Amino acid sequence: MSSSIIVLTIIGMGLVTYIPRMIPFVMFQGKELPPFIQGVLKNVPYATLGALIFPAVFFIQEGNILFGVVGMAAAFLIAIIGANVILVVLGSIAILSAYSWFF
Repeated sequence: MSSSIIVLTIIGMGLVTYIPRMIPFVMFQGKELPPFIQGVLKNVPYATLGALIFPAVFFIQEGNILFGVVGMAAAFLIAIIGANVILVVLGSIAILSAYSWFF
């Protein structure tokens, strides 16, 4: 591939990524969404996290499904408390690290 095609591909991928992220900011600038929509959007990160974690519980590499269940329960409980997504992930990792240390 020539370098011009590579540069054009990178620019194209940048535009395809940037435009869908920019459109909501431009369209909703100065407007407030209804409370129901705000509530739904606040739960999207947790729904995404759940969609990523739940299937992995059943496909643990070492065959110890209890390890996956402990991690899922830890993530669920930390999320119920109201922590943000980063704290949910880090807390679940910390609890699983302690679990693997003791068991």
